Amino acid sequence: MHYYAPHGGLPQQTDMLTDRAAVTEAYTVIPRGVLRDIVTSVLPEWTATRSWVLARPVAGFSTTFAQLILEVSPGGGSDAPEPEPGVEGFVFLMEGTLAVTIAGQRHVLTPGGFAFVPPGADWSVRNDGDAPARFHWIRKVYEPVAGHPPEPRVGNENDIAPSAMPGTDDAWRTTRMLDPEDLAYDMHVNVVTFEPGAVIPFAETHVMEHGIYVLEGKAVYRLNQDWVEVQEGDFMWLRAFCPQACYAGGPSLFRYLLYKDVNRQIMLTR
Repeated sequence: MHYYAPHGGLPQQTDMLTDRAAVTEAYTVIPRGVLRDIVTSVLPEWTATRSWVLARPVAGFSTTFAQLILEVSPGGGSDAPEPEPGVEGFVFLMEGTLAVTIAGQRHVLTPGGFAFVPPGADWSVRNDGDAPARFHWIRKVYEPVAGHPPEPRVGNENDIAPSAMPGTDDAWRTTRMLDPEDLAYDMHVNVVTFEPGAVIPFAETHVMEHGIYVLEGKAVYRLNQDWVEVQEGDFMWLRAFCPQACYAGGPSLFRYLLYKDVNRQIMLTR
């Protein structure tokens, strides 16, 4: 599988400034051309690492999650990656190799590999390879449900059979890395795949907030009342109830990494 990851750098002085970046009340689009050296940050407790922050809780933007892309050079990593004990994490590797140790058990991720880390877990991350590791790190305050404690989950999306969406003849399919029926998980992180020309045939309008990172290909997205062209390396944040649909543009597959908050009652008195 193909996984587009940013490598930084800066555009030439002769390049045009016009791009597809957009920030609205309903959605935000961060094109891949924005993910340059000048907007990276270093993180406490991480070595030989830089990050691009794609989403964070802020007025008019994300409310349930933060999402970062981390680039860890060989020998880098962290023995204390998560600073907040009530926060769960999800790691998805795009390039290189990454050793993730959770509760003393070491796992080596290759591209397409993922690790769900429950809140309060003792975990660490290390790049023992000879090339940079580039991966997504999604963080969310965990909402516990009595009798359903979350457990670590580690795997690779290439080893999971995708589920075809009904009536699409397998042209639109979803690879679910966390069990959608398990109440232990209050977020889903999926890889969604469209064959060239496939569509979301209606404007989805629902309570789930989305973070969408395009791993491969291109498409035209309907976001609220706008048509927006996106390509691999672009990130979209969609607020709850933002209408959304898309056409996959081809010639290759259109694939994206999808975050959404799920499986919890709407709390009105909190």
